[in-house]
Amino acid sequence: MAKIKIYNNDTNRMETYYRGEQEAMPYVTGRTLTVKEFRGSSNSNLLWTEKRAMLAWNSQRYIYGKPIKVGYAFRRPWEGGHSTLSQHYAGLAFDVGQTLTTTERNNLYNSAVNSGVWTYVEPQILTPTWIHFDKRRGNPACSTGGYPQIQVGSRGAYVMIAQDDLNTLGYKTGGLDGIFGSNTQTAVRNYQQNKGLAVDGIIGCNTWKSLQEDVLGKGKTSTTID
Repeated sequence: MAKIKIYNNDTNRMETYYRGEQEAMPYVTGRTLTVKEFRGSSNSNLLWTEKRAMLAWNSQRYIYGKPIKVGYAFRRPWEGGHSTLSQHYAGLAFDVGQTLTTTERNNLYNSAVNSGVWTYVEPQILTPTWIHFDKRRGNPACSTGGYPQIQVGSRGAYVMIAQDDLNTLGYKTGGLDGIFGSNTQTAVRNYQQNKGLAVDGIIGCNTWKSLQEDVLGKGKTSTTID
């Protein structure tokens, strides 16, 4: 039984669900995306995403009109497997089409681009044997892309990443709830001070890069919340 934290973009609230591996992800129509498919190779007991990503999946599946096999979706940062600021760690990205023929993959790629439901669809030249699309949100804190700046009052999948990073590194946030409150701010400030970063309690480009580089592929620690 997986615990799933979902940020409801309509209500600005974090929601919690418990689902079996063969059950549909919350907000998904039918069983077009099960918990097992979403988690992929992740061994985490806790998963997270956002409502808008699940609704985008519904739209894509409806427009394409056929089952879409997911190769990779969610991973926690300490599990690694993706680039430093990958949207997979936010539970907002899907890598699909690995088992399709070139013609089938081209059709699905064109469907994803033309659907208009994804924030980003990776150019085929970068992923010639699969298709990557995601529902990232916010202006990236780094000019090269990645995650948005977050601070006290922020909510959602990006806060989940930050809290996961901080707890795994031993900077306790008082929980893993997707809500950037005073405890998370204190943990950020302590981390920034110890790393020689500007101590402002805000996670911008430099703090994001530092956190992710410190955690990526590190594995679960005694202070990881799972």
